[in-house]
Amino acid sequence: MTLIGVLSDTHIPVVVPRLPREILEILGKEGVSLILHAGDMVVSGVVDDLLEVAPVKAVAGNMDHPPVQEAWPLRDVVQVEDVRIGLIHGWGPPQGLPSRVIDAFAQDNVDCVVFGHSHLPLNERRGRVLLFNPGTPTDTRFSSIKSLGILEVEGGEIRGRHIFLP
Repeated sequence: MTLIGVLSDTHIPVVVPRLPREILEILGKEGVSLILHAGDMVVSGVVDDLLEVAPVKAVAGNMDHPPVQEAWPLRDVVQVEDVRIGLIHGWGPPQGLPSRVIDAFAQDNVDCVVFGHSHLPLNERRGRVLLFNPGTPTDTRFSSIKSLGILEVEGGEIRGRHIFLP
């Protein structure tokens, strides 16, 4: 089984000055071998911190500073074992966001779409595609819940779960 840590909307240093060590400790204890960040890091230091735990794939979000937007694509498709994961931040209002992000990968034959933007955790299937939003581990402006996610890939299947933070 491959375990993947999933984050989005960390908003560093707007919300907190640095990614909390607790998040790195959780990802390390979970034994993740890859970390996906679905945008709104704001500064690239977030990736540097995450690299202490595992390799990182990320996309840029609407709040990311120009150096982050230049370093990361707006969307990506990540292959893990036999599973294809679409990675995107998302855009527009929270209403309809899951449909917009799944449509963004309509031609990519993905098994999962990881996205952020709404700050709201989501773990739901649309047909054969898993839609997964880890929520935000730091920013409670649009959600009273702080969370991150874990994706489990095994035997061509993908499952998601959330870790809720105090």
